[in-house]
Amino acid sequence: MIADFESLEIYPMTHEIDALIEDLVIANKILYNEGVVDGFGHISVRHPSLENRFFIAKSMAPGLVTAQDILECDFDGVVHDPQNRKSYVERFIHSEIFRARPDVNSIVHSHSASVIPFGVTSQRLRPICHMSGFLGSQTPIYEIRHTAGETSDLLINSQKLGKSLANILGSATVALMRGHGSVAVGTSIKQVVYRAIYTEVNAKLQLESMKIGTVDFLTDAEALATSAMADVHLDRPWALWKEKALSSHG
Repeated sequence: MIADFESLEIYPMTHEIDALIEDLVIANKILYNEGVVDGFGHISVRHPSLENRFFIAKSMAPGLVTAQDILECDFDGVVHDPQNRKSYVERFIHSEIFRARPDVNSIVHSHSASVIPFGVTSQRLRPICHMSGFLGSQTPIYEIRHTAGETSDLLINSQKLGKSLANILGSATVALMRGHGSVAVGTSIKQVVYRAIYTEVNAKLQLESMKIGTVDFLTDAEALATSAMADVHLDRPWALWKEKALSSHG
C-alpha cells in the first residue's frame, strides 16, 4: 500500500484513492515501458469523489513518476498543491476532455511515432485487427491551426485549445493531433492504457500492410464486437505490462 500522500488535497484519505494513485503511477511506467511515451506524454485519472478534479503527475518524464509526484488539478487547469509544484503545460487536454465527457475517467496524451503519419497525411487510422476495434470507423484529426492560427507551438496550453480538441474528439475513443501526437480516453486507467498501446500497435500494422497492398479493415460491426470483447479481458495484458514495468523500474 502506498503511503505518505500529504501533498495531495484529499480529505479524508481512502483506500480507494491509494489504489487509484498506485495504478496511475504504474500506468506511467507501463506507457514508457511499452514505447507509447518517452520523456514526454502524460496520463490522468478523474478524482473518484471530488467533482471537477483529477490526478496527474507534476511536469516530469512519465517513466520516473512516483506516488509523491502526483498532483491534483481542477477542470480550469488550476493545480492544487501545497508545494506549488507545476504540472504539464498541456493539462488542459485533460481538464477540458473530462469536462466534456462525463463517461471518461482516464486520458492519455502521447507522441507515439507510428501514429504521427496518420495525422499529417490523407491516410486515415482505422482498425486493422481485433485488438484495435475501439478505433471505430473514423479516427478524428485535430487541426490546431483552426483555433490557434499558423504560428502556434502545437501545444494545448489553454482552456480554449483544450475545448477545441475535446470538440473534435467528440464521442470517439482516440483523436489524432496533426504534427503532434494523439489523445486516447477510457472509462478506467486499464482501458485507456490498453487503448493507447494498441493505437500505436495498429498504426504500425497499418503502415506495414499498406506497403503490401489494399488493406481489409474491420467493419463497423466487427469494430464494435471486438472492442467489447477486449474490454472483458483488460486484466490479462495489464498484469503482464505491470510485471514488466516493475521488473524494469524496480
